[in-house]
Amino acid sequence: MSASLYNAEILRLATSIPHQERLAAPMATSEKRSPICGSRVTVDVSLGDDGRVGEVGMLVRACALGQASSSLLAANVVGRSPEELAAARDALTAWLAGEGEVPDWPGLEVFTPALAHSARHASIRLAFEAAADAAAEAKALNHA
Repeated sequence: MSASLYNAEILRLATSIPHQERLAAPMATSEKRSPICGSRVTVDVSLGDDGRVGEVGMLVRACALGQASSSLLAANVVGRSPEELAAARDALTAWLAGEGEVPDWPGLEVFTPALAHSARHASIRLAFEAAADAAAEAKALNHA
């Protein structure tokens, strides 16, 4: 893999984000924004009867790294529990900070060249932070 920050795989992911349509009636929504670059990701979530993500919708207005991260999140979020999403968010945050291994989420190793660019980390985390927050809120509302 190229050591380039914006390699071909990042650019491919950035142009192929699944679930890029907002949900009409989500259980919960979370929007996260990077103050550094202004990237913004909004994630709508509805949980199924099993308490796992059944539907997801996204609005992604982000740089290529934020778009690529959103693509990886969206491709693998359905069927995940709120706890799994929180663990993925925390593992991604730790890995980007140099405090852990590549998270157990398909494709995240594509961001290895970004490890040395801390100003880019917030954009990479946006989708995971928004999805984890929306899923936790949906779970709380579902149990209220």
